[in-house]
Amino acid sequence: MIELNKILSKLNPLATQINNSLCFAKPEFDSRKVEKNDIFFAIKGSLTDGHQFIEKAISNGATIIVCEDFPQELNAKVSYIKVKSSSETLGIIASAYYDNPSKKIKLIGITGTNGKTTIATSLYNLSKSLGYKTGLISTIKIVIDNETINATHTTPDQITLNKYLSQMSNKGCEYCFMEVSSHATVQNRIFGLSFYGGVFTNITHDHLDFHKTFSEYIKAKQKFFDLLPKTAYALTNDDDKNGKVILQNSKARKFSYSLNSISDYKAKIIESHFDSTLLNIQQHELWTSFVGRFNAYNLLAVYATAVLSGMKEDDVLTGISLLKPVEGRFETLKSVSGISAIVDYAHTPDAVENVLSTIANVLNGQGRIITVIGAGGDRDTSKRPEMAAIAVKMSDKVILTSDNPRTEDPEKILEDMQKGINIANKRKTLKITDRAEAIRTACMMAQPGDVILIAGKGHEKYQEINGVRHHFDDKEILLETFKEIN
Repeated sequence: MIELNKILSKLNPLATQINNSLCFAKPEFDSRKVEKNDIFFAIKGSLTDGHQFIEKAISNGATIIVCEDFPQELNAKVSYIKVKSSSETLGIIASAYYDNPSKKIKLIGITGTNGKTTIATSLYNLSKSLGYKTGLISTIKIVIDNETINATHTTPDQITLNKYLSQMSNKGCEYCFMEVSSHATVQNRIFGLSFYGGVFTNITHDHLDFHKTFSEYIKAKQKFFDLLPKTAYALTNDDDKNGKVILQNSKARKFSYSLNSISDYKAKIIESHFDSTLLNIQQHELWTSFVGRFNAYNLLAVYATAVLSGMKEDDVLTGISLLKPVEGRFETLKSVSGISAIVDYAHTPDAVENVLSTIANVLNGQGRIITVIGAGGDRDTSKRPEMAAIAVKMSDKVILTSDNPRTEDPEKILEDMQKGINIANKRKTLKITDRAEAIRTACMMAQPGDVILIAGKGHEKYQEINGVRHHFDDKEILLETFKEIN
């Protein structure tokens, strides 16, 4: 613990009014969770403004209010502290409340449009295999050494992050590998954390429903690296045209990785199969069960990050050769009759193209590609026709289906996707809104030697419809259907 008075007084002189008995006050930004003597942070969000809940927080026991605008009526029994950014201040106070846990472990953040989960999870699995106590904060799950917690956000809020990091520190974890989303950087969820290193994977069309423009999306990714201290390292993908731009203002030590460019860390694909790839990483050859060019980038990032974080090169190479792919990321299933199916989380135009090009390269014309694909509701609508256009261009057959429609009409989403399909390619396309039926239809259409791609949901075990999550597992439907047709 640390005296919050001292920190708050630096942020604003008004903080000196706070009574010393509150020096260990708990920070909170959700008025419903406020308890006696807590500090409430009024944060202006994209949907709600925490300033509207100041009175509720006070009635629940808050005695300190951190805000960007004073309320019209002030409570004489409460101390108000006006700051420029409540979310930034929360990051600092949350870190202090948990005794700055990010300074006690090597915290490495991974950001980019695609590859974050694979890289973060692989780094966790690698470091565990090498005997390190390690934490993981990812889209799929939170892991505190060996304890697993279900994840609700790619990057949690400031308080939750510091709570998890504190638990990792107390468990003796040396590393934590964390996915850093663009939403998290814009909303200052990572503010106040001390990163040992940062990794940039790539940036393509995504999240424009939130960021509005691609330029703002780039700035969101860039902000993470702008926050890195000069003691940290920043690793970027030099084959991405924005790789150097992302790091241009960073004070951190800069390193690069690539398959095509001159860089600090290099890799090359020698052989590629559906169940394995022969890679050359830094002049060392190794077989891996990861497949595809995009996974070559991911594994190279894993290698470079591990070495930059202090792991021995020989141990890292051996460990990478033993890694298994992440669930729902180019996960391959096979029927008795010889039909292959791939379940992948691809939900951006670039990711769909990467997966389909990998399948085509391995097939080499010796089989058809049948793609089942949809698009999420309440998200960036502009990518829908792009994804459909790529799918029909690179597949022999495409079935458009529902993904997570959320509060949108699934039919409207599919109509948006169909706008990307020209007249010549419409004959290759079916529309089956029911996702389970779409998967079954693809299996019935497939012949031995064909490959079915089920794109968009990957590891998810649910389908969200009108705000309700119903159990749904692409892999489960595939396996059931394979049993029925064999």
